[in-house]
Amino acid sequence: MENIATNIELLYKKAEQYSKTSFELLQLNTIDKISDVISSLSVVISISIIVAMFTLFINIGISLYIGKLLNDYAMGFFLVSGFYFIVAIVVYLFRKSLIKIPIDNLIVSKLLKDKIIAENESNTNNI
Repeated sequence: MENIATNIELLYKKAEQYSKTSFELLQLNTIDKISDVISSLSVVISISIIVAMFTLFINIGISLYIGKLLNDYAMGFFLVSGFYFIVAIVVYLFRKSLIKIPIDNLIVSKLLKDKIIAENESNTNNI
């Protein structure tokens, strides 16, 4: 009877240790995935800021050039602003396909990266 109690106690300790280890592994995997998503998004944001600054200065130059051609600098800025107003409307109309879906796909692919890699490896081994 004492042997059974010892075995049950040992089994309980091992189950407790297994659950603690599984929880720690889940925490580490979550941290890994979150850091991967954040680092990817920070790269995209950094590049977007650089491109935005480049675009800003190019647009100022284009506005000044058009204004010089029209002998009215304000008109150059109005024309460039009108162009970007039209671009904004187009982006708003197609926001799901241009912005939302690619960002969702990026985040999901980063979160499921390990699962996708494992599936690709199993598919390669089956062939």
